[in-house]
Amino acid sequence: MIRIGLIGDYDPEVKAHVAIPLAIELAANELGLQTNVEWIATPSLDNDCERRLANYQALWTVPASPYASMQGAINGIRFARENRIPFLGTCGGFQHMIIEFARNVVGLSEAEHGEDNPSASVMLVAPLTCSVSEKTHTFRLHLSSKVAAIYGTDEVTEQYGICNYGLNPEFASLLEEAGLSIVGVDENGETRIMELNGHPFFIGTLFQPERSAFKQIVHPLIKAFLQATTAE
Repeated sequence: MIRIGLIGDYDPEVKAHVAIPLAIELAANELGLQTNVEWIATPSLDNDCERRLANYQALWTVPASPYASMQGAINGIRFARENRIPFLGTCGGFQHMIIEFARNVVGLSEAEHGEDNPSASVMLVAPLTCSVSEKTHTFRLHLSSKVAAIYGTDEVTEQYGICNYGLNPEFASLLEEAGLSIVGVDENGETRIMELNGHPFFIGTLFQPERSAFKQIVHPLIKAFLQATTAE
């Protein structure tokens, strides 16, 4: 049984929150895996995060930020990164993935989210010039990336998205030099997918692949996320 922790504050009105367990179930059925999905409220990770997360084989930081506890979400992401646990961050999860990395790896301790703190001195996550809200987009993938290998192509079309904030391009080179690579960009060159070099599976997307479940589609990224839990 694979235990998957969903880091976020569950709200049945959020489509992505409804979709994620369905998407995991679809992928698990195709792979012949048994999974147990559990929601982890962000305030529960403010303290003693290691003990709280020790028994999960995969972690997913979900959309719908601001979270009840930004620090709790960041603590959970750090745990997955440092302990090489398969991790997926979608929309808000992506945004907080890069904040965690910027603060704890790059040393940008003041890195902030523009939605939470629009006057921040280091606005790492800023409004996108072109949101992915309810639109279909074509993304170009870096050929040597894990993401391109998962999709089996260097160009994909994604139709699942409502993300309006993303990586401030001023800080892109700092993150990439430290090992968090931009591996997918839209037609305007804006960052849409990132992955951590050398990690078994640490990927963030500025779209919501989980919403493919509403069409009974097994999304390749979610399938690969589950497969990473069984890799030797």
